[in-house]
Amino acid sequence: MQRFAVGLEYDGTAYAGWQTQQPGVPSIQLHAETAFSRIADSPVSLVCSGRTDACVHARLQVAHFETEAVRPLRGWLLGANTHLPRDISVAWIVPVPAHFHARYSADSRTYRYVIFNRNVRSALIDKRATHLHRPLDHERMQAATAALIGNHDFSAFRSSECQAKSPIRRLTRLVVERDGDFVSIEVTANAFLHHMVRNIAGLLIAIGQGERPPEWARQVLESRDRTSGHVTAPAEGLYFWSVEYPDVFGLPTTASTRPEGVGRPAAASGRPPRAF
Repeated sequence: MQRFAVGLEYDGTAYAGWQTQQPGVPSIQLHAETAFSRIADSPVSLVCSGRTDACVHARLQVAHFETEAVRPLRGWLLGANTHLPRDISVAWIVPVPAHFHARYSADSRTYRYVIFNRNVRSALIDKRATHLHRPLDHERMQAATAALIGNHDFSAFRSSECQAKSPIRRLTRLVVERDGDFVSIEVTANAFLHHMVRNIAGLLIAIGQGERPPEWARQVLESRDRTSGHVTAPAEGLYFWSVEYPDVFGLPTTASTRPEGVGRPAAASGRPPRAF
């Protein structure tokens, strides 16, 4: 039995999320398992590094599966992509040791939230970024991020449906940047609670629009009360950006798999990122 790790990219617009649900509900997992099962000529089950919700995209989702089927790596890669819809693709596949686990072997995960901040919407990036017509002050938003860095109880940023046993997470990076009409929020942590990134984005947006001061971020965090925060930001702007693993597994680096421009703010004001 051989275990493989695979890197997946997808536009989540048409799907109810990563996880396979009841019959008739489209999911990323169902399409990916069906594609690999056809190549293996036997059932294949995928375990991902982090589940994504409905309408959430992935620049690099990592999953693993086991199979007794023997195929060349090129066969797995091209064959799976042949059987996948156009909005899901396999970027790479790598054999890994049996103790590798897409979820539990990960050191950290990174999400990026993309906001199109212009007074009128853009038809070119619909469903690929959240449109906000009110001006955002990204410097105010960045000032608020310091309170969230570190090892904290993020109860105030978890959804009521969250099933995590502990609300403690270690957030190591939170950066807000503007480039033209695009504002991006990029956050890295050892793991995330359900809706944690979208709730952080909602709080930072409120601060960026002047509704609250930057100091409010610490107040919300220390309250440990979800009702003290702001609304959950829409799913359309969220990207599962990357996963980091120990070098011993030899997985492709983030840089080698990066599709230039995906979810990245454009250089010119109002010009959408090239991948949109």
